[in-house]
Amino acid sequence: MNMIRNPILPGFNPDPSIVRVGDDYYVATSTFEWFPGVQIHHSRDLVHWRLLTRPIRRADQLNMLGVPDSCGVWAPCLTYDGSRFYLIYTNVKRYGTTTLGANSGAVFRDLDNFLVTSERIDGAWSEPVYLNSSGFDPSLFHDDDGRKYVVNMLWDHRPGRNRFAGIVLQEYSEERRSLVGERRLIFEGTSIGLTEGPHLYKRNGYYYLLTAEGGTGWGHAVTLARSKSLCGPYELHPDTYILTARHRPDVELQRAGHADLVETQSGDTYLVHLCGRPLRNRGRCTLGRETAIQRMVWSDDGWLRTADGEGVPRLEVAAPELPPFEFAPQPERTRFDGPELPLDFQWLRSPWPGELFSLAACPGRLRLYGLESVGSYFRQSLVARRQQAHCYSAGTRMEFEPEHFQQMGGLICYYNSAKFHYLYVSQDEANGRYIRVMSCLPDIARADDVTPPVSIPAGVPVELRVEVDYERLRFGYRTEDLEWRWMPQLDASILSDEAGPAFYPNFTGAFVGVCCQDLAGTRRPADFEYFDYREREYSAVVGE
Repeated sequence: MNMIRNPILPGFNPDPSIVRVGDDYYVATSTFEWFPGVQIHHSRDLVHWRLLTRPIRRADQLNMLGVPDSCGVWAPCLTYDGSRFYLIYTNVKRYGTTTLGANSGAVFRDLDNFLVTSERIDGAWSEPVYLNSSGFDPSLFHDDDGRKYVVNMLWDHRPGRNRFAGIVLQEYSEERRSLVGERRLIFEGTSIGLTEGPHLYKRNGYYYLLTAEGGTGWGHAVTLARSKSLCGPYELHPDTYILTARHRPDVELQRAGHADLVETQSGDTYLVHLCGRPLRNRGRCTLGRETAIQRMVWSDDGWLRTADGEGVPRLEVAAPELPPFEFAPQPERTRFDGPELPLDFQWLRSPWPGELFSLAACPGRLRLYGLESVGSYFRQSLVARRQQAHCYSAGTRMEFEPEHFQQMGGLICYYNSAKFHYLYVSQDEANGRYIRVMSCLPDIARADDVTPPVSIPAGVPVELRVEVDYERLRFGYRTEDLEWRWMPQLDASILSDEAGPAFYPNFTGAFVGVCCQDLAGTRRPADFEYFDYREREYSAVVGE
């Protein structure tokens, strides 16, 4: 029997929405402040997956300049009605201060929900249709009579009220390109609260409502309810939660929730869901929230359960009986010799990448223009890819001649503006051209943390390297083909959802990449010849 190994989408790939079109399966996941918006992966066997496209890539579809960390694109919903694809997404512009269900004090969230369509999954997508701003996690349901409905969670900012006020439903008119009719509250959730992530399905005369509850941390769960009427009332599943690890600290996949269903060509049912794999000795998920899949069965009572009936996420599940369909492995070295940025890489917030970097200004190189500081919510020259394994090696070769201390460029391990480790080259009157590490540590009450500057020769390229083994991170560098020199060991576990104050939004994951700053505003560039990324087994000795 063929098996699926979880997670199917390792690294920062949360809030999965899945759809099958013929023999092809597509999963859309959240991208938050990273541009372009929404990742779509493709598979033909549910075992092997590849990143296919990011459809929200134009300024008329998405502009995140100024949005805080972990805001931006939340929880896309990808569907197909037989002729075209529909993609709904939220653009969050203000998070507020808490997700607790009944905290006192007014907490506002500013967000807009949009819909785009395309006849091709990898084609150009339409201009966005504005839907509403009443809450996040919108989902589109295509009823069998041809009518369409949007469900989303309802945000209630009023003091003393349940912030997560339930799931609302409203009809969508394609002719008018807007929501029409009355907004109805169809489900208030269960006792664990934080009800979000709704999806609707219809089967054997019942409408089934799938939701996420318990928050996206250790208490996350997947809840199922059903009704003979679209508008309810909805009765809860006899087990209430059809998938959760909230009471199972022994299982490898934690934080299981925010799910979606798909049916194979032969009628088997699978559920995709987000999960986290915490570091064993730190309890932190440096890989962020990932996407896993579980085999499900419909019981004689008309309710859905996991194949083993236990309702907990498994590392391995039986694959459907489909022909294997593997994709070519990605090379360890990425060269910047094409007209577009390689698909694995993203940047932050801006819909105008030409302001940040160029692949034409210095042929064969990625040129980053020095702009605002690390952590800027506006124009930051940072290009990075996801960390997708607990142990990896990454590196680059940089040509950069800073003229003064306000110009910096180098290799960065980045979670958000308050959590990063940065190996950078700069220049000052005391050291000449030098290299050092700057860290932003969320668990320590000091403004910054830096290593002593080390002078390096001017006028020559510098190779930069990072080795990560679980919570251990070490940077290295060399010039003129000399031996690698290693910087002090750092704590990689800060690059996680769990590091720092619990009331801050932390919904992304660790990235590794390159960046450049010019705080004098003169756009001093740095050129990068290649970027290496290699996943590997644990190494007890740095550099082996």
